[in-house]
Amino acid sequence: MNTVVVTGSFGRLGRWTVDMLAEEGYSVVGIDTTHPGSGVRARDRVELKSCDLTTQGAFEELVREADPDAVVHLAAIPNPEVHPGTQVFENNVMSTYNVLTAAGREGLPVTWASSESAYGFPFAENPALPEYLPIDEGHPLRPEDPYGSSKLVGEDVADVVTRRYGIPIASLRISNVQYPGRYSVLDGRDSLENGVGNFWSYVDGRDVATAVSQSLDADLSGHEPFVIAADDNYLGRPTTEAFEEYFGDLPDDVSIRGEESALCSEKAKAALGWQPKHTWRTAADENRPVPTLTT
Repeated sequence: MNTVVVTGSFGRLGRWTVDMLAEEGYSVVGIDTTHPGSGVRARDRVELKSCDLTTQGAFEELVREADPDAVVHLAAIPNPEVHPGTQVFENNVMSTYNVLTAAGREGLPVTWASSESAYGFPFAENPALPEYLPIDEGHPLRPEDPYGSSKLVGEDVADVVTRRYGIPIASLRISNVQYPGRYSVLDGRDSLENGVGNFWSYVDGRDVATAVSQSLDADLSGHEPFVIAADDNYLGRPTTEAFEEYFGDLPDDVSIRGEESALCSEKAKAALGWQPKHTWRTAADENRPVPTLTT
């Protein structure tokens, strides 16, 4: 596999992902709504394009021009608390539909950024106990907000596209992404309420980029969701203790110990060979600049 199209290339996760793929020898076509300008030169092994993914046919045209071996879809509006809910839902659903359908028509495998929000706990008005711990890919998806709902619909679209076109699609249910030197989850961890929506889970952006890369090499078929989370919580205390303090209870079925994450990434480890390497204990103080895609 030589060429990969990556949407959302100028987002934080997009930059880390494009940078890693280029370093690994891929030729990357980075697509975003904005472009740095005709006089700006992209870094080696990277080509930059501008595209409104919600416009039907626009992405398909770019894909035909690029002739890639795979598509990585990271573009999305992430926060319904900042952006209007209808904008979040419409943008994310339409862009995902257009990207996945275009990839299907061209017979291209897809890895895309779903979210832990699809489970319905983040952004919930009153987060409830999960049915069991740790939460894996089999847990029910019950979002009640525009962002989580857009990811649920996106996974439904992935089912449709794999049925119709037979391409493999990996839906990465990514936890709260943090970046070296800027672990925002640590700012308010003195209050359990600040992280209760995802049960104090997180993942380093570099580990997400690795999951993307390894999914491109994996032998997948159909639509497969994968939880992508760090192995531990960011509280520095036992996870079940935090549950009992906040909820006053635990699910009946609990099989986590100590500070293990409430989100289970074992499927990604087994199927993709993925292993999270970064933890809040060291990454929060790292001095790593955000990758630049231009020279």
